[in-house]
Amino acid sequence: MMFNEDNSSRAVEVERGVSARDICQMFIMKNCCIDDHCWTLFEHLPHLDMERTIEDHEAVMEVLSSWGMDTESRLCFRKNYAKYEFFRTPLDFFPDHMVSVSNETNGLMDPSQLIQTFLNSSMCPEIHGYLHAKEQARKTWKRLYFVLRRSGLYFSNKGTSKEPRHLQVLAEFRDSDVYSLLSARKLQGAPTDFGFCLKSGSSRNMKMLCADDQQSRTCWITALRLLKYGLQLYQNFLQPHQKQKASPMRSISESSLVAMDFSGQRSRVIQNPSEALCVAVEEGLSWRRKSWHRFSSYGSPSTSQGSMMSMALHQTQPWFHGQLSRDEAQRLIIQQGQVDGLFLLRDSQSNPNTFVLSLCHLQRIRHFQILPMFYSLDDGQTRFADLVQLVDFHRLNRGVLPSQLRHHCARLAL
Repeated sequence: MMFNEDNSSRAVEVERGVSARDICQMFIMKNCCIDDHCWTLFEHLPHLDMERTIEDHEAVMEVLSSWGMDTESRLCFRKNYAKYEFFRTPLDFFPDHMVSVSNETNGLMDPSQLIQTFLNSSMCPEIHGYLHAKEQARKTWKRLYFVLRRSGLYFSNKGTSKEPRHLQVLAEFRDSDVYSLLSARKLQGAPTDFGFCLKSGSSRNMKMLCADDQQSRTCWITALRLLKYGLQLYQNFLQPHQKQKASPMRSISESSLVAMDFSGQRSRVIQNPSEALCVAVEEGLSWRRKSWHRFSSYGSPSTSQGSMMSMALHQTQPWFHGQLSRDEAQRLIIQQGQVDGLFLLRDSQSNPNTFVLSLCHLQRIRHFQILPMFYSLDDGQTRFADLVQLVDFHRLNRGVLPSQLRHHCARLAL
């Protein structure tokens, strides 16, 4: 069974050798989704309340064969915008204070070459910092200094010393999968909510760890993925883009489209990018005004009908999630990657008839109330005709927000 965010499910027949990417492509085609290379399969273990990204190249049958007969484990299909984002913006995933390289580079590294150190077997990238580790056969957690190298994950038994005699191996990650703990405090008694786990084989062979914040956890998990799979991850990242370049299906290239002005006696190409943007916005507003006019032409025109049309417009948008609570909004954004600009809009539960924009920036989720009547985020200084216009504007302009709106949280009924 395949599940999505709202727990709807669908039976899928999986043959041996079928990869996670193959399954994603099948669901993308069946549901007529836009393939933006962010759709992902997750392995979710409800009894342990943890999950992991199944890499695109992994054979799904191998994942299923590791489950027991009476398992509650499930496959989940949803978006993960952070799946390969570290290839584009590595410095957002690897803070300077947590990364160092081998003596071969004398500790000097061009930030643009950060990912290359993980893919190049001749270099030795190293992640280091404090983690809380759950002690074996106990419910207590101990804060230790950890070092991640190609050979495995180590902790120091003497402060922050990295001398070989002070380092003790915790796990060799090549045969382990890394999971995010979804309820680390509740189920495992962890000191923070930012837990993760190295699991090899059975549920008994697990190493429970906990970071102090989300950025640290993301750094550790991303580094473990890179060190385990290496170049295979980079090939996964490049594969859809290579297919797109080679595909003969596109009859019109976006680069061949130009902005035109037909208002005068002669048509002309608009060279100024700012002018072209203004024209595009005006055309969008014109289309919306025509839509309102057509709607109000049925029966007697009234303000209430125009208001209903404005409401209907945003309710049809994929970024609008209606009666979604604050906690559910945060969970959905966390599930889909916590990259800058990931957002959704929802009805406010504390203030009826108003809306809330939930936005991720620097791996933190902030909630912005949208004033009713004139749809504004800045106390009415900048007003919009409806929520669609507000979102369209902030896709192009940051305005009062900490980030432009880049990716909307998607929910798909299987």
